[in-house]
Amino acid sequence: MGNEAQNFLPELTGQDGPQPGPSWRNASWPLVGGGDDLTNALDPTTLKIAVQQAAAKAGKPVDDGAIEQAAADSIRAMLLIRTYRVRGHLAADLDPLGLSQRELPDDLKLEWHGFTGEALEREVYIGGTLGIDWITPCKLVEILRKNYCGHVGLEYMHIADVEERRFLQERIEGPDKVITFTPEGKKAILQAVIRGEEYEKFLGKKYVGTKRFGLDGGEAMIPALEAVIKYGGALGVREIVYGMAHRGRLNVLANVMAKPYRVIFHEFSGGSANPDDVGGSGDVKYHLGTSTDREFDGIKVHMSLVPNPSHLEAVDPVVLGKVRAQQATREDLAKHQEVLPVLIHGDAAFAGQGIVWECLGFSGVRGYNTGGCIHFVINNQIGFTTSPQFARSSPYPSDVAKGVQAPILHVNGDDPEAVTFACKLAIEYRQQFKRDIVIDMWCYRRFGHNEGDEPSFTQPLMYERIRKHPRVSDIYSERLKAEGVIDAGVAPAVRAEFTDLLEREFEAGKSYVPNEVDWFAGRWSGLHKPADPETARRNVHTAIERKLFDSLGRTLTTVPEGLNIHKTLARVIEAKRQMFESGEGFDWATAEALAFGSLVTEGFGVRLSGQDSGRGTFSQRHAMWIDQQDERKYIPLTTLPHGKFEVYDSPLSEYGVLGFEYGFSLADPKTLVCWEAQFGDFANGAQIIIDQFIAAGEAKWLRANGLVMLLPHGYEGQGPEHSSARLERFLQLCANDNIQVCNITSPANYFHVLRRQMLRPFRKPLIIMTPKSLLRHPQAKSSCDKFLGESHFMRILSDKREIADKDVRRLVLCSGKVAYDLMEKRDEEDLKNVSIVRLEQLYPFPGEPLAVRLKRMTNLQEVVWCQEEPKNNGAWFFVENQIEDALIAAGHDGMRAKYAGREVSASPATGLASRHKVQQEALVSIALGIADSGDARRDPNIGKNAGGK
Repeated sequence: MGNEAQNFLPELTGQDGPQPGPSWRNASWPLVGGGDDLTNALDPTTLKIAVQQAAAKAGKPVDDGAIEQAAADSIRAMLLIRTYRVRGHLAADLDPLGLSQRELPDDLKLEWHGFTGEALEREVYIGGTLGIDWITPCKLVEILRKNYCGHVGLEYMHIADVEERRFLQERIEGPDKVITFTPEGKKAILQAVIRGEEYEKFLGKKYVGTKRFGLDGGEAMIPALEAVIKYGGALGVREIVYGMAHRGRLNVLANVMAKPYRVIFHEFSGGSANPDDVGGSGDVKYHLGTSTDREFDGIKVHMSLVPNPSHLEAVDPVVLGKVRAQQATREDLAKHQEVLPVLIHGDAAFAGQGIVWECLGFSGVRGYNTGGCIHFVINNQIGFTTSPQFARSSPYPSDVAKGVQAPILHVNGDDPEAVTFACKLAIEYRQQFKRDIVIDMWCYRRFGHNEGDEPSFTQPLMYERIRKHPRVSDIYSERLKAEGVIDAGVAPAVRAEFTDLLEREFEAGKSYVPNEVDWFAGRWSGLHKPADPETARRNVHTAIERKLFDSLGRTLTTVPEGLNIHKTLARVIEAKRQMFESGEGFDWATAEALAFGSLVTEGFGVRLSGQDSGRGTFSQRHAMWIDQQDERKYIPLTTLPHGKFEVYDSPLSEYGVLGFEYGFSLADPKTLVCWEAQFGDFANGAQIIIDQFIAAGEAKWLRANGLVMLLPHGYEGQGPEHSSARLERFLQLCANDNIQVCNITSPANYFHVLRRQMLRPFRKPLIIMTPKSLLRHPQAKSSCDKFLGESHFMRILSDKREIADKDVRRLVLCSGKVAYDLMEKRDEEDLKNVSIVRLEQLYPFPGEPLAVRLKRMTNLQEVVWCQEEPKNNGAWFFVENQIEDALIAAGHDGMRAKYAGREVSASPATGLASRHKVQQEALVSIALGIADSGDARRDPNIGKNAGGK
């Protein structure tokens, strides 16, 4: 129905029946063809003519006296149809337990629309809607209730696109629209349900008291997901990526994804799914993923289930990012036909977790669109111990999906045919329109939140009903027996045969020994784990040839003819041109562009995303040049051969976007994937992704990842939310060679670390504290020779002023922007024996080269660690012991590093510029030995001694 018709709908649907009002608009076509009807908003005169013509054609002439009534009946009938389309789901039979009271709303009753008495049996013209021209109101409402109020309730009239609505109507509406499967199909559905049930029962018997988060009560999902594979394959799907939480995960692994039962039984017994020499910490069995192939009707579909932590829905963006990468690899980004994301949710989580909306929001966004995701909600009608009425403010858990106009199929989980039909319709819709769709399967949780839980503490009435409720397979097998599809012995025979199979697999699981792992298969071929921890510290050749350097310079400084760029951008480009001509003064943004461009030219992909990544938060990057007259975009690096460069201004999300980029990097190790925070501390909103995936994913799930996080960090007096990227949090996560953490101060070093990320034969997440003021700092520049020849990434950078090692009495170690404040003050005071050394990489800590430097400083008296961050933040508590170990290795026994920096603080930084300035000056002076704890100039928030323990 069009917006105009929606506006006047209340006026036409009162208790006394519809009364044509002034909102009717003229239309030039008759009421024929069905579709959304009322979109045409016919005026009464045109409608009368249409009814009269249709009546004559059908041999049912209507005299002039009755034409007014016939036209009014048609309007009433069409409004009745539309009301069922909009609200019929509210009367659908969805709850297997019958606990949800769903009485027929008044506006779905004939009398509401003015059909009473003899009008109930008077034929009404509905112009081909439902495939019918003439029908009595009683017969009409009977059909509508079968279509919209059975075991499937469809919500779709919130969709703006007429063709999408018609597509769904054609499959739902009409007197012949009933859910039908062949006898063979019905038997296959029954067998799948029985497998699901008996598998849970078997686990419960063999592993008493063990958590498995069983699917008990929702087993209809098993044949439904198989339908997605079967019909998806027929419609062009060649790969499915699944994401789901705990409930039913083991069942999906076994009965949908065909993970060998013996492997799962081996894991239940405490064994690992991986060879002993693979390493890693492992994870509980209901967090693990797998990958496999299944074939239906001769069509093979590859499937993978992404491992996930216990954080509800956190895996969703990871799945979508992985799908996007796989679509890019398959060159499927234009059609989105071959790779399908399927996310399986709990009802409470789908309604309660904001990440769900962030992921729905990706569905139509350039650079993040995956061509539609199938969302399957296992609606247990409870979240742990919380009933729906206390967990959300909407009638359905799926209501959030209306925000992206996704159709929603509510379905009764005790009807496996209905659930399978819903999934068949979902995959057809997704493949046709490339948009999200939701299946909301109403079921129940036969046991508690886990099998050791007692749910009757909080939901006694529900669980009293569940204890008496028959299994899904019992209900369905009785139905098939009544239909003559099976006889009484079929279901018991299927159960016995499947149980025998599980017993054999259980015995095989006792001796099962894993002999391979798919860690570095497929697109990861050629990569491997570091041979030893030292490999992670080893540099590779990252410099580029002069010819490529000059070529990239031309690309970055040539404005295409006819492109009208901003006058300030023109000055930026001219400044770059001068850099390349002089060979001096290369800034951070130019070094970054050289790294990206060189990698693309060498055949790698580069994907950069963040909330302002095209221009750069600080107007420093200008990866996109926007025509000032027509807003055409020109991206210089996309003109390079061999590889692919992408830059996207992302949705205003950290959690979702970072998860998406992690997933992309998970699937494509040949693309440098960078996520950039607008300010470093905005990454706080994505902490779950950082903690559970980036830092621990390799150890838990044997999944390597090369994601780069770019986090603007530095104290410039901009307050507590624009200073700290919480360096200390990343350093606390460092262990077992899991990630790399850098705080870089040189454009050339930034260039090299980005190239190193792709040129080494392994992948580790890279966290970079990127600068703000250093983007344009006159001292933070690099010359062309730092990109060429034998140059490489430097984990430690020497003082910019040469000081002989033997002359050094006081060594100030630091990381990041404060180095330039220290050097400026040191030179201003003309301190001859103070050296300032920058640690550009904090983890893996460069202890060996630091010890070598310390050993050369034979007259060293003091070592100070200086940082801008408060003492309880920043790197101090991480580096203190590392520096001590280096001092011991260098022969400086008994010497300990001292601390110079801000005192402990609950807030990351002061919000007062004047206070910031005093603090910064004081901590620099203390670090250099100019001031001490008794200096009156020192702010009380500065450390109470120059590093004293």
